[in-house]
Amino acid sequence: MNELAENLNARIQKSNPYIFELLSDLGKRLYYPKGILSQSAEASTKATRYNATIGIATVNNSPMHYKHIHETLKGYSPEEVYPYAPPAGKEELREEWKKKLLRENPSLKTKSIGLPIVTNALTHGLSILADLFVNENDTIILPDKYWGNYASIFHIRRGGSLITFDLFDQYENVNVVGFREQLLKQKKSGKAIVLLNFPNNPTGYTPDEVEIGGIISALLEAAEAGINIVLILDDAYFGLFYENSIKESLFGRVAGLHSRILPIKVDGATKESYVWGLRVGFITYASHDKEVLEALEQKTKGIIRGTISSSSQLSQTIVLNSLKSNEYEEEKRLKYELMKKRAERVKEIVSQDKYQEVWTHYPFNSGYFMCLKIDKVNTEILRNYLLEKYGIGTIAINQTDLRIAFSCVDEDDLEELFEFIYIGIKELLEMS
Repeated sequence: MNELAENLNARIQKSNPYIFELLSDLGKRLYYPKGILSQSAEASTKATRYNATIGIATVNNSPMHYKHIHETLKGYSPEEVYPYAPPAGKEELREEWKKKLLRENPSLKTKSIGLPIVTNALTHGLSILADLFVNENDTIILPDKYWGNYASIFHIRRGGSLITFDLFDQYENVNVVGFREQLLKQKKSGKAIVLLNFPNNPTGYTPDEVEIGGIISALLEAAEAGINIVLILDDAYFGLFYENSIKESLFGRVAGLHSRILPIKVDGATKESYVWGLRVGFITYASHDKEVLEALEQKTKGIIRGTISSSSQLSQTIVLNSLKSNEYEEEKRLKYELMKKRAERVKEIVSQDKYQEVWTHYPFNSGYFMCLKIDKVNTEILRNYLLEKYGIGTIAINQTDLRIAFSCVDEDDLEELFEFIYIGIKELLEMS
């Protein structure tokens, strides 16, 4: 094993041996090399005469570029667009995102967290964490209603076992009992990766204060029973909390909860700022131990350096300028109000009496989505029927659950959308 990796491992072991035990075999081998990038970083502050380190081309100390490209990027200097960004991201952007986390998550104010690390959006962030913490056959505990790409990231790529619990109990509350049972089953192995996504994709649900209290109690009980826990919080749709839910991330509530629990927040500008194609996400670690935070950052940078090298400089510049702009908060509020109105309208529509004969819906109070539960027809058959006959696109999650993204349907069109779904179900029933 490389000496730098051994040094990082020793720092983690000394500060918190439970966190070291959570690392995968790959995670233990990872380190950030003292190579070209670190030498270039040093030269950027000390090479006052000539800096012949970075593999870019310059003219008169400015990045070389095509005029016809830069004409489409008016308002940005070449330095904001063309050079490589650091592997962990632009320092100012990381600092601004941390300020945002502290501002929007009051529970974080007294907690110790690292500086957010920039990723190529959330899928990349989740993939990094899978590499860092998941060995073959490790258990990943998550709700039965989950984003399908988790299987690719944690099971197919890393060989982890996805173990689910029913998201909702018979009373349509978060199934804290089922979550606790799955957690405590990991006592023999002594390790669990917990993956929670609120607002949830596909249901659009975020727990309320009572449910969050139950989740935290289960995590604490498992930790006190000797189970080391990586708690990954996929906060892709953070901030879109419409009614009857907590208004901050679970991250702030669990940061510093127990030395056996490593909370990690994965979020980004993609959904929060409606800039999906810019691919700017973040990983943020929480730990009382500064040594642990620094070592995990170095290992994370090692993965980034060995895969994508760094995320887009231009995308980071755009997001940074947005966060610092005077218009950011007001435009964010307006988009939130628009999304909230759509969610409220959807709830009115799907609850109409005539629809109750063909569907029920899972609780939803946040995010981009809601889910219909359809028992009388197979949702994959329904999905194809709606697509082919009526040009209506939906997502079949399984045989009974149909996901509707109201985020991409104007409010005036929502009633017609659900009417077509109703008609499709009725026609399929008549044909059966």
